[in-house]
Amino acid sequence: MASLNAPHPEFAPGAAATAAAARADVAIVGGGLAGLSLALALRQGLGPDADIVLFDPALAKPTIEDGRASAIAAGARRLLTTLGAWERISREAEPIRSMVVTDSRTKDVARPTFLTFDGGLEDGALEPGEAFAYMVPNAALQHALVDCARAAGIDLRAEAVDAFAADRSGVSLSSASGAPLRAQLLVACDGARSRIRAMAGIANVSWGYGQSGITFTVEHERPHEGRAEEHFLPAGPFATLPLPGNRSSIVWTERTADAERLVALPPVLFQEELEQRFGHRLGWVKPVSKPRPYPLGFAMARTFIGERLALVGDAAHLIHPIAGQGLNMGLRDVAALAEAVTDAARVGLDFAAPSVLERYQRWRRFDTLAMGVATDGLNRLFSNHSDALRAVRDVGLGLVDRLPRLKGLFIRDAAGLTGAVPKLLRGEAL
Repeated sequence: MASLNAPHPEFAPGAAATAAAARADVAIVGGGLAGLSLALALRQGLGPDADIVLFDPALAKPTIEDGRASAIAAGARRLLTTLGAWERISREAEPIRSMVVTDSRTKDVARPTFLTFDGGLEDGALEPGEAFAYMVPNAALQHALVDCARAAGIDLRAEAVDAFAADRSGVSLSSASGAPLRAQLLVACDGARSRIRAMAGIANVSWGYGQSGITFTVEHERPHEGRAEEHFLPAGPFATLPLPGNRSSIVWTERTADAERLVALPPVLFQEELEQRFGHRLGWVKPVSKPRPYPLGFAMARTFIGERLALVGDAAHLIHPIAGQGLNMGLRDVAALAEAVTDAARVGLDFAAPSVLERYQRWRRFDTLAMGVATDGLNRLFSNHSDALRAVRDVGLGLVDRLPRLKGLFIRDAAGLTGAVPKLLRGEAL
């Protein structure tokens, strides 16, 4: 296979600098939730003697408490437990015990409920007392994973990778410090605008939705009792997701221009808009973090792998948050790649060989594409003003609510427990 990008002269195979370069087993670019989780998974799989280096300039900055939170599916929670991180996270986590889906216009007084979920799965896929998902503030996740990575001896470097060159025997990297590094495998976990993916010349199919998600945390008068609500409105879904205490995370989808207008409103006017959508079931409500809009879009890399290179998380795929599966998909990538690499290493094979990376891609690509298509279709179906489409989707939601097996399949998929589930998502160590 040809080199992914033109070799930097200083790091071309055979150059004197390559011989003097420090060596690592795996180099990970991106210190977000996926990158840190992958470093911990590879530490477990490859053992304490493996050299794992993680690069991210953001590691030098304090974690920002920006009001964002993520839904951690049951499978992802098992992964974090097996990696030793959930114990540090659990006190900040709130289980989602029930879910309600409604469909209405913004100013409608009544919000008919078309789909509900309450309780476990009859097939025993969930353990006793286990929720199908948990809400956790992103800052708490980041803090816990950084602490675990340091305790595990991961080499965390607060610098960027400026260039790399791959060949049959390894990958040579240059970073901001100027110190060369030679690794067997390079993994890009550096987000939707991945520099590593771009440097590798991997094409990325993408489009925007013309929507932004406004995210923030609110306090409210009455307890939510672990109930999540998703109100489908013409501009996009308004989701209320439970956090510890009388707090909830809000993901409020609007057309981008409207989202920017809303967050620029004086507090009293923003409060009126919030109350109109939030409703009065939980009594008074007030924001306790700054509302911030984030543009929404779809992206899919043409391939998830290259020569001694794997793409993980948002570097490989980006989907609409309508189903709350973005981070969970990244953690499924982590579990699949870590297992493929570990299995190869334990039988003495080159764990960055094309056959090993192809196993990872086969494992993840279909699931990722299917979820991307599903979320794209759901957003187009629900984010519109068509009364005809509204009638069709409401009938469909009602049918799902009346078919326990079909509803169970959807919840099991949301929990990350369908298909060929990697060991870490089953709660098994590598």
